Amino acid sequence: MSKVMAKAVYTTVESPLGELLLVGEESATASGGTALASLSLPGQKGGVVVQDGWVRDDEAFAVIAGQLCAYFDGTLTRFDIQYASGVGTDFQRRVWQALDTLPYGTTTTYGKLAEQLGLSRMAVRALGTAIGRNPLLVVRPCHRVIGADGSLAGYAGGLEAKRRLLDLESAH
Repeated sequence: MSKVMAKAVYTTVESPLGELLLVGEESATASGGTALASLSLPGQKGGVVVQDGWVRDDEAFAVIAGQLCAYFDGTLTRFDIQYASGVGTDFQRRVWQALDTLPYGTTTTYGKLAEQLGLSRMAVRALGTAIGRNPLLVVRPCHRVIGADGSLAGYAGGLEAKRRLLDLESAH
């Protein structure tokens, strides 16, 4: 995570993808009192690791963990989670906001997403880099972006995790 949080809290949540690491910060406006700053998968490229000074607080993530459980059970199709502010560049946040609009059970291509954002074909690589820096795997659905030829293309959590998430969504 590029942002240093004043009081970081974390927990782990079991999932069909393995143990997820959730990191957040206290928020008076977030449901459950925690804004999510990072969600990492096991073995994730560039994934977050617990830092000195972070406090484990399972209860702080009860609402988020409940939503993740419902998602993996196939009963939740859209997350209602407040994200920590100040994470990422302006361009990254713009791309990540576009990811949040991708409907459950659908996919789009890097090129179509670039077009949706008004970016040139030359900017598709920058878009892919921004998607690859998404700190909120699963809840911010970067797994729904695929190659123009229908291939899975990149995913920081690994292509097997991406396939499993897409299969989960297509099954419900």
